[in-house]
Amino acid sequence: MIAAVFKGPHEIELQELETPRIAPGEMLVKVGANTVCGTDVRILRGEKTKGIVLPAVLGHEIAGHIAEVGRDVRGYEVSTPVAISPEIPCGRCYPCQHDMENMCADLKLFGYDIPGGLAEYVRIPARAVELGGVFAAGKDLPSEHLALSEPLACCVNGQRRSRTGVDDTVLVMGAGPIGLFHVQLARLAGARTVIVSEISESRRALAKDLGADVVVDPTGEDLSEVVGEFGGVDVAMICIGVSALVNEAIQLARPGGRVNVFAGLAGKGWAEIEANLVHYKELEVTGTSNSRRREFATALRLIESGDVNVEPMLTHRYPLSEAVQAIEMSASGEGVKVAVMP
Repeated sequence: MIAAVFKGPHEIELQELETPRIAPGEMLVKVGANTVCGTDVRILRGEKTKGIVLPAVLGHEIAGHIAEVGRDVRGYEVSTPVAISPEIPCGRCYPCQHDMENMCADLKLFGYDIPGGLAEYVRIPARAVELGGVFAAGKDLPSEHLALSEPLACCVNGQRRSRTGVDDTVLVMGAGPIGLFHVQLARLAGARTVIVSEISESRRALAKDLGADVVVDPTGEDLSEVVGEFGGVDVAMICIGVSALVNEAIQLARPGGRVNVFAGLAGKGWAEIEANLVHYKELEVTGTSNSRRREFATALRLIESGDVNVEPMLTHRYPLSEAVQAIEMSASGEGVKVAVMP
């Protein structure tokens, strides 16, 4: 099979690898699409190295069709369309034992220490199969749609932690793929007003199409003035990794509001905040990292039902031979969501 092998910073090479052979409890999936994540960009640039075992086949937003099932696997059939949760928790550590499997101390990940989706086939380890990490789709949707279950699942986690609800005013900071998912989820949760702050004109337009009530260009408009017209926001979702936005979100939240640091920040992620605002306004500041299997299942249902519209977000599709160009396109900000389709 052909795979895009990451050998080190700025170095990906297309290689002919042996198609994986599966053990009795394993599964082989023919990859239909792997959508590119900002993390893939950081890995390619050498900005993220933790957990990456070289040489690595990158890609953790994976969907396709089952090509083969091991003799001990039950409940799955060849040709079934599937989306794959990239996380394989150990089930033994403190987070796993306390409903935080997304923060497992011994987490295994496709595209990190397990060969990922930038290949023609991906082998699903027995542990992932046993845990139900392969999600059969009820509809044979395009694989690039199903692959977006992974980032959407993370957003479902963020929305639950932020408790967005009926009549809330929500601020989404950044209208990349994650921000656009949060716009739609906030609308589904019953938010009264969704405000989006985004510097890209095309992304602001897409945010409006997907349910935002108000869009703001923070380079040319005063976001605090716009938010002030609503008396502050109940929920602020930080969907772009800019440290200054953490304090800005805290300032814009109304008393009793919730601020979620969804995006990872550069380096160690230091951000200076006016902590007295957290104190006197009784704010809740939370973070979001990855997702649990139940959130993945929710995300898949939302995509299958059409309650979350993913097609307008898929702006570019590339063959596997152009995997590097796909990652570079994702990094450029020109597109929204980029898919590699072996």
